[in-house]
Amino acid sequence: MMIRTEQKDKIEIIAFSVKKINAFVTDKIREDIINVISNSNPKVIIDLGGVEYIDSSGFGCFLSVMRAARNNYGVLKFANPEPGVREMFETLHLHTVFQIYDNVDSCVKSFSPL
Repeated sequence: MMIRTEQKDKIEIIAFSVKKINAFVTDKIREDIINVISNSNPKVIIDLGGVEYIDSSGFGCFLSVMRAARNNYGVLKFANPEPGVREMFETLHLHTVFQIYDNVDSCVKSFSPL
């Protein structure tokens, strides 16, 4: 398994067992994440802790799973990016597309109504 999941407050938290998300692993990762978000109204956090590198196919994978989540009336957010990965999100202007939080706790709280 490339991903592991845990649940917190009815939110699925997905973490990775790989340090690099690239063309070699994106198909499997996409499949695993789609399985998690196939429930209706999924609330999902992708915990990027420990992921040191994401290539264009990795970002493409994240865009497609976000689309799948939205099509299922769900929400997909990101948490805990390593500095280099955060920089890549910003360079590609994807921080304007994805909601990215510094840590999992603040991301979990962001789902709570005020």
